[in-house]
Amino acid sequence: MTAFLAISNPIFSSIAKIFHPIVYGVAWLLAFIYEFIPNYAIAIAILTVIIMALLTPLTVKSTKSMIAMQRIQPELKRLQQKYKGPEHRQELNEEMMRLYREQGVNPATGCITGLLQAPFLFILYSVIRGLSDTVVVHGVTVAMPKNIPVTSKMYVDLTHASPPGAMLVWHMNIALKPFSPHGSWVAAIPFFVLVAVAVGVQYFQMSQLNRRNQNTSQMSSQMQTFQKLTPILFAYIYFIVPAAAVIYMIVSSLIRILTQDLIFRAESRAPVKERERSIPAVSEGDTTDDTTNDGKVASSNGDGPKPAAPAGSSKKATPAPKPPEPSHPRSRDKRKRKAR
Repeated sequence: MTAFLAISNPIFSSIAKIFHPIVYGVAWLLAFIYEFIPNYAIAIAILTVIIMALLTPLTVKSTKSMIAMQRIQPELKRLQQKYKGPEHRQELNEEMMRLYREQGVNPATGCITGLLQAPFLFILYSVIRGLSDTVVVHGVTVAMPKNIPVTSKMYVDLTHASPPGAMLVWHMNIALKPFSPHGSWVAAIPFFVLVAVAVGVQYFQMSQLNRRNQNTSQMSSQMQTFQKLTPILFAYIYFIVPAAAVIYMIVSSLIRILTQDLIFRAESRAPVKERERSIPAVSEGDTTDDTTNDGKVASSNGDGPKPAAPAGSSKKATPAPKPPEPSHPRSRDKRKRKAR
């Protein structure tokens, strides 16, 4: 783990240089919130709400795209069964793209929100590193917070904290990581609990989407794998970022859960025609009668269309007369003799 941290720090530093204007803006906004609520965890939670509010349009679009993808899974399965084998791979891709266009679905949109979390996670990581930065002056460690005004309350509290640069929240330095030196294993327990809560909330968010779909077994294997691996990937990241960044991820996941719930409620109140746009799959052996555009019903026996019954008619349809049964050859001979 120590070797990985040594490798990852230059990576995070490079990202911080690219996003330095955003890092400075986020740090300044965090210090501004801290002026009114001098609690690092609460200030980070409010900052998260602001960031998620800016990302709400993308979150809504991503959630609706995931719902649409789950809705057309039966049709995708039918296409996969129809175009089996590598020789039909091109036809399958063309039919799937046609279905996506007809239903207004973009498979990549469902991953946008999750992918957008990574840059903000790295940005917040850089902000926390800058706030908890320290230097040694004449053998004494002194806090030297970066990216915030020297006259801000946060700057004063960080320079007077013990140890210097500590972001203390309920006797917990959220500038540290789970594997940072904590003095005792008991002091490290809250950091691992935060990671477990963050992973659990993300799994709950995924299960919320799956419960919306009544046919979760028909989800593509790629989507199922993505849903299972995403929280695990972020869990690995949570061990190498400060606890303050983990708090950001917990709050952002809770906001996405609330957003998804509101979208699901709005979808359930929408008209059926707007809510169910997917084309119903028809089995190859289906021989049910279909109504034609001119009001006639097409017969499944190939005899051509037959007129449909009036809409307000309560009379039962008169059955067609049965064809006469073929007579025995001897009976036909008797009738011929009588006729002579």
